[in-house]
Amino acid sequence: MSNLGPSTDRPALAREVPREVPAWLRGIYAGLCLYLFLAALNVLGAGLGTFGSDSDLLTRAFAFGANPFIALMAGVLVTMVVQSSSFTSALIVTLVASGEMTLGTAVFAIMGANIGTAVTGVIVALANVRIKRNFRRSFTAALMHDLFNILTVLLIFPVEWLTGMFHENGYGIFTRLAGWVAELIGLEEVAKPSSPIKVITAPIVDVANWLGASLMPSVAAAGLFVAGLGLLLMFAALVFMVKNLRGALLRHMDGLFRTYFFRTDARAYGVGVVSTVLVQSSSITSSLMVPLAGAGVVRLRRVLPFMMGANLGTTITSVLAATANPIAAAMTVALFHVIFNLTGTAIWWPLRVIPLRIATWYGRLAGKQIRYAFMFLIGVFLVVPVVGITLTELFMRLR
Repeated sequence: MSNLGPSTDRPALAREVPREVPAWLRGIYAGLCLYLFLAALNVLGAGLGTFGSDSDLLTRAFAFGANPFIALMAGVLVTMVVQSSSFTSALIVTLVASGEMTLGTAVFAIMGANIGTAVTGVIVALANVRIKRNFRRSFTAALMHDLFNILTVLLIFPVEWLTGMFHENGYGIFTRLAGWVAELIGLEEVAKPSSPIKVITAPIVDVANWLGASLMPSVAAAGLFVAGLGLLLMFAALVFMVKNLRGALLRHMDGLFRTYFFRTDARAYGVGVVSTVLVQSSSITSSLMVPLAGAGVVRLRRVLPFMMGANLGTTITSVLAATANPIAAAMTVALFHVIFNLTGTAIWWPLRVIPLRIATWYGRLAGKQIRYAFMFLIGVFLVVPVVGITLTELFMRLR
């Protein structure tokens, strides 16, 4: 009897207590997931960019830029397609330089690019839809990026539009300010910076492009195929990333992020600026923040300052790129982008409780019923543009 007890109980206990995965191994796993996530974003952007360029969608989107609201929505559309506000800004500068778009309407397209770059975060949040708590936090984090840009546009757009009506060239007050600053700045030409993220993820993007070109009958179809691969890869990387973050790695990262990187709002803002300047893409940094907030690594109250900083960080790339272009309009458009985000920060930093509470409230609704997430996407990016374009066309005809 006495021999049976120990001999039968110990193996059972050994089977019941699983071995914990070492933290270093989880770190390697997290790094791999992060690499796949960043590669997926670039694959998605490459595919959609190929489709847009082949179908002439990008240039046609700005064909009716004389209407400020259409220019705004075109900026949203193009940035959604290419997943890069930096690309959209460069395209706008090119159109201004070639005379196909006036500076007065280009600034409205820049505003749209700010909104369009926030769409990626909402798509990323949908990857957590299976886990309600994670989805609620992720969607709330994505909403903070959207709301900051939308609320800033709602304030600056009418001011810029109305003040432009009283200027001989149609330049609003913010455009005139950007032009004045551009005249004061004398910068030497510099080479256009290359993104280190694009360099390290280039092999996966090249493989995806090769598959699309080999399997699809046309360039446009290949672009859509590559975009689909990017979307699938992004969702897979996010699922594995979130699963890993809920383990022992979360405890280590939680302490590091809370006590150092995101200890204060000002520090979170600085991290947003610096990280976006380093990777030269606010879509990447803001989208990476979404799963981290969903897993609880970053507090939701620190997400909004980070998103503000990321928005400012992406304008630095535009300014550097504009200094390589001797055309004054290029620097004016880039500086307008900077002024737009600085003005938004100046307004919503002391009032950041407003977008924070709106995002938290709507995030809870979406967390309970997923249809609210899709209602937001459809309402903001379909219903509002259609109604807005119709009203502005009627207004301009009556004027």
